[in-house]
Amino acid sequence: MLNLVKLCVGAASIEDLAAWQKNYPGFKTGTAAKLKVYHTTFQAPKRQTELLDGGSLYWVIKGFIQARQHLTGFEDGHKEDGSKCCLLLLDPKIVAVRPQPRKAFQGWRYLTAADAPPDLPAGAGDTLASMPPHLRKELAALGLI
Repeated sequence: MLNLVKLCVGAASIEDLAAWQKNYPGFKTGTAAKLKVYHTTFQAPKRQTELLDGGSLYWVIKGFIQARQHLTGFEDGHKEDGSKCCLLLLDPKIVAVRPQPRKAFQGWRYLTAADAPPDLPAGAGDTLASMPPHLRKELAALGLI
């Protein structure tokens, strides 16, 4: 399985990313009945078939890969200035992952399944997923999670 990793510029947490996608019209396309969450990118990935075979977009937030969204498709689109771009269509569900440090880079990069951080377990009894984002990042930086 192949994934993408991309910087989430401007978001301070997974919660910020979720709020942006929920409230900002530039993250959605389609009718209300069939709304699509997307992210624009200048370059379209060449390995789309591999990415759509279970791949996700992993978000780097404040220097750590912290979340992912399942990739559901690709479409041609236009940015606000009218320039052409690729729409990375995403599942609206944002999944927290074990924080993994990542240096800044431009654009997106491919990420193999072997290098992708695991999902944090979900559920009422899970202390990692319910932990504040800054604490998860500090623990990850110390190598404790």
